[in-house]
Amino acid sequence: MTENLLPLALFAIAGAFTPGPNNVMVTASGQAFGFARSVPHMAGVTVGFVVLLVAFGLGLGQFFMLFPRLHDALRFVGVAYLLYLAWRIATAGDPAAGKGSSRPLTFVEAALFQWVNVKGLVVAASVVTAYTTGGTRLASELTMIVVVFALATAGAVIVYCLFGVAINRLLKSDRARRLFNYSMAALVALSVGLLFI
Repeated sequence: MTENLLPLALFAIAGAFTPGPNNVMVTASGQAFGFARSVPHMAGVTVGFVVLLVAFGLGLGQFFMLFPRLHDALRFVGVAYLLYLAWRIATAGDPAAGKGSSRPLTFVEAALFQWVNVKGLVVAASVVTAYTTGGTRLASELTMIVVVFALATAGAVIVYCLFGVAINRLLKSDRARRLFNYSMAALVALSVGLLFI
């Protein structure tokens, strides 16, 4: 089992650190609300994704294979929610000025988002399929997957949030903040478009 640790860790780092909806939204949250106010959002991403991994490990993937229409419905809910979040990012404004969205995503919102985040669903299905053998080793294999991905996901959202905080120091004007918010919203919307290519 430990022979899979290095490839699993590399997969987890690639999955967690490559741009995706979570990383873009956490960057935007760090920029708009700062690190401390974004902690519930980051914790929700991490815990929500870990719960998703456990669910796939316990058979959610087979459930979707039996009911593919449910997976399709979940996908469209995810697309609609991503577009809503893109709109929230675009209209975030400067919280200190009392404009736009007044709060980042909550822990629960971020955790629930993992269930409609297509990138997260694909990564969870892939890692559970590739790194578990089933049978008596499932519990230990799933534990290793959960620990590795929890660390990688937490690390990624912290780095992306700090990137957003650093960007905020460069954005001195309302125009610059709006441009950044529009850019982040466009990246989230683009991630939706790429799902259908």
